[in-house]
Amino acid sequence: MQFSVQTANPAKAETDCVVVPVFKDGELLPAAAKLDDASERLIGQLVERGDFDAALGNVLMVPFAPGLCTARLMLVGLGERKKCREAAFLKALDAACEALIKLPADDAVIAFTDVPLDERDSAWKARKTLEAIVRAGYRFDQFKSSPAPLPSLKRLTLTARDSDDARRIEDGAREGLAIGDGINYTRTLANLPGNVCTPRYLAEQAEVLAAESGGALTAEVLDEDALEALGAGSLLSVGRGSVEPTRLIVMHYRGADDPDEAPHVLVGKGITFDSGGISLKPGAGMDEMKFDMGGAASVFGTTRAVLGIRPKLNLVFIVAAAENMPGSAATKPGDIVTTLKGLTVEVLNTDAEGRLALCDALTYAERFEPASVVDIATLTGAVITGLGHHASGLLSNDDDIALDVLDAGETAWDRAWHLPLWDEYQQQLDSNFADLANIGGAPAGTITAACFLSHFADRFPWAHLDIAGTAWHSGKQKGATGRPVGLLTQYLLDRQNDADVEPSER
Repeated sequence: MQFSVQTANPAKAETDCVVVPVFKDGELLPAAAKLDDASERLIGQLVERGDFDAALGNVLMVPFAPGLCTARLMLVGLGERKKCREAAFLKALDAACEALIKLPADDAVIAFTDVPLDERDSAWKARKTLEAIVRAGYRFDQFKSSPAPLPSLKRLTLTARDSDDARRIEDGAREGLAIGDGINYTRTLANLPGNVCTPRYLAEQAEVLAAESGGALTAEVLDEDALEALGAGSLLSVGRGSVEPTRLIVMHYRGADDPDEAPHVLVGKGITFDSGGISLKPGAGMDEMKFDMGGAASVFGTTRAVLGIRPKLNLVFIVAAAENMPGSAATKPGDIVTTLKGLTVEVLNTDAEGRLALCDALTYAERFEPASVVDIATLTGAVITGLGHHASGLLSNDDDIALDVLDAGETAWDRAWHLPLWDEYQQQLDSNFADLANIGGAPAGTITAACFLSHFADRFPWAHLDIAGTAWHSGKQKGATGRPVGLLTQYLLDRQNDADVEPSER
């Protein structure tokens, strides 16, 4: 997708479609007012006569508008102005982009940066516009014998008030394009079936990203022999029952001016299929366990977004990849494994395998002396009970990093909710036979899972994101969402902004 920014009157735009948002009360925003003036009050009359109900998300296509140079005019309802906040803006924007992407249009002009939002500037609105149009164009049908035709839209022009506004919009749109691409990349990896997207496949993708990065990214893949020599017994225990070999994937991005600057690290759970192992899951819905590598997919997608934006940071991306199957060599309930950190774990439930993979990856992250570490995992069903499918669960050993992650989620509108990580919960992980049990019982399952991980994150500022409720949709809309690529990318961009500020100014 190509984009541009214009300050010219949209009424004079020679394009296949002009997209303009309209409030229900008929008050016209700047671009809409210019279009209305040039078309003998076409927009105003459509609203006043009730021919267009500008309720939130409604779309009206006007195939011919007198006085305008565009082939089509698309009106998009914003609902009531007093209720127009981020959620309403994004719902209207998604409706517009979904309608636009279906048109036989090569180019279009869109005026959503006009919409007034408290504390959201035109750069933010431009970023969300590009994210929305890229997401709307997503297709996953490579396994169908008759794939749908690709969208024809190739170019999108955003409107701006003046040259200063245009520069802000261009910056936001550039970030949005990269983030949208990262979101779609995440969706594709997660949507792939488990017989295609294996740990080895993920390792290959890391090597592809590195090869295409122009030297900005390097990739290292630790195979089972290397992991055995390292002592990563916990991660290896997860894949024992599968014919697919386990991998630890490490990608380095070096963008900081100082090559020795401490890196920020993202760690992703990459269970490419989770049968539950010997603690076998129920059959209904088990197909969705191909999404259990959603954390890893989001790390890959964030890596791709970073390569599009090129922030001045040093970063490390780690993916612990394994397949959890009930083979004859599989780890059994009651087995005791030794982690890379040297702690022993009694495996009471082999379906609590994500934490067994992540704990060794977190220990591996220590060697980079990180400035911060964020792990991302589809870790517990309990987080869905607690938060539903709107917010990711956040737990942390450091209030500052927790606030940074929450702020990033608010900015990206990819939100998380902070849960407690109190010492009182740790006793649920007591084991009679090992240093830790891998489960703490039914109460506070999301919290005790994070408590387990906290034992392996005690040497750096760390946050844990449980995305089991946000990484994919079930039912008729089944498919990966691409979350939390927006949050993670924003978190990293914010760390660059922190580095740009002098300590005395903070």
